[in-house]
Formats: sequence, C-alpha cells, structure tokens
Amino acid sequence: MRHSQASWAAAAGTVCISFSAIFVALAEVTPSTAAFWRGAYALPLLLVLRRFVVARDRRPTQVRAGALAAGTMLGVDLFLWHNSIARLGAGLATVAVHTQVVFVGLLGWLLYRQLPTRRTLLFGTVIFTGVALISGLGRWDAFGAQPVSGTVFGILAGLSYAGFMLGLQASNPAAAAPAAATLLDATAGMVGASALIGVLTGELVLVPTWPAHGWLVALAVLCQVAGWTLLAFALPRLPALSVSMIILAQPMLAVVWGWLILGETLSTIQAAGVALVLVGLVAVNTQRSLVVTERPALEPA
Repeated sequence: MRHSQASWAAAAGTVCISFSAIFVALAEVTPSTAAFWRGAYALPLLLVLRRFVVARDRRPTQVRAGALAAGTMLGVDLFLWHNSIARLGAGLATVAVHTQVVFVGLLGWLLYRQLPTRRTLLFGTVIFTGVALISGLGRWDAFGAQPVSGTVFGILAGLSYAGFMLGLQASNPAAAAPAAATLLDATAGMVGASALIGVLTGELVLVPTWPAHGWLVALAVLCQVAGWTLLAFALPRLPALSVSMIILAQPMLAVVWGWLILGETLSTIQAAGVALVLVGLVAVNTQRSLVVTERPALEPA
C-alpha cells in the first residue's frame, strides 16, 4: 500500500510540474527570472505549511544542509537546460536533459547498489523513445546552431537534475521529515542559486509586472509547492529510479497541454510518442519493483 501511495504521489506530482513550460511561456520572462520568482513565491507557502500544517522536523542540521545543496542543483539545472535549448533546439535539449534517468540509475547503483531489472531497462527504452518522438526531432530546427556545446549543456543539465533528485531523497532518510520541510530547504537553495546565476548573467528581473507575475505565482503554487511536495513525498519511499522514470512523462504532458491550452500543433510523430510513453509508464507502474538491491559479498572468515 505504501509503495502504491508513493507511486500515485509521484504521478500526480509529475502532472503538476508538467505545466512549468506552459506557465513560463505565458509569463514571457527570462529563465533566471522564472526560476527565481518560482522559488520566491513558493517559500512563504512552504513556510506556512512547515509552521502550521506539518509535523515537527527533527532532522539534524547537516541533513537539512543537504536539502539546501540539492536545491542549488535544481537552480543550476534550469540554467543549463535553457542554455541547451538556445544552442541545440528544444527537441534534442528535451531529450538531453532527460538523460537524468540514466544518471539516476547509475548513481543509484554506485551509491545504493540498486540495479535496474531487465524489464525496467526495456520499458525505460520504450519511454525514452517516446520522449524523443515527442520532442520533434524530425523538425528542421531540432538540432540548433551549436549542437556540440548544446549537447554538453543538456547532458550537464541531466546530471544536475539527477543530483537534485538524489540529494532531495538523501535529505529525508527513512521519510523521517514531512515532504514540505525538505522542499522548503531545497527551494531556498534554488532561489539562492537562481539569484546568483541571474545576477552574473544579467538576466534577473526583480520588478514584478502583470500579467507575467500572475503566471509565475501559478508556477510557484502548482509546480513548485504542489508538484514537488508530492515528489518529495515519493522520493524517500521509492527507489530514485522509479520516480525518475515517472518524471519522463513530463515532456509528454507538456506537449498535450501546449496543444490544448496554447493551440500548438500535435504532429503524428508526436502523437505516436505520447502513445509510447503511456504504454511504457503503465508497464512501469504495474511492476512491484524497478530495481534489485545487490547483496554485499561475504567477507572471508
């Protein structure tokens, strides 16, 4: 039952964060500005949840510092990903950042000795193929003007995203603290990293304007607070690879929302990609476990 609840929480959280691209597009602000205000508007809500709604957080200071560090990785990820889009094009950049599932799987094996099952590798390939089709790789502008540097930025973004998820998981061992508490620390880290990057690049805009900031408030409430609270609930209760693979649904949902809300065209190839992702996700969520834990070798007597 606990595994099922965590899986559903991860799925619901992914639905929430899938609106991120829609709200950023409607806000029409720079990436650093969107990332900064996304966290800045979320912090007061998380503080209220932390103070009045959730149970007391008894994590030691060093563990909370880990959540803060994880949040900086998310701020770095957003910066790298948008640079990848500018150089590589939205298609391949979307695929590149979702190499996070590869990094999560690799780091999960190195750190926790968790190996993906054969079925996980099969279904992961199906989902990733669907993501590639959804991203519009067949378009003439899919590869961008600077494919080499764009790929490097995209892969580094995927590595940063994986670091964020694993760091957030490690900051709440055995689900000892409420999800809102760990997310509060991580969001503070994201705000700090986004502000620093925005100042260094000259992209940060601190003057609120309407209706842009209305969309940024929606981004904070739905994506950062609701979405990542659900995902932060799931992470300590599931292998990180399980959550990582569920998050692969994000580009599929973003394309669907773009079609429904922004009137963007959904091509036949993209529709096929949506179908592949759905098939893969259903298969993944019917498995009892996506990983097996290696047993350490016995030491000689």
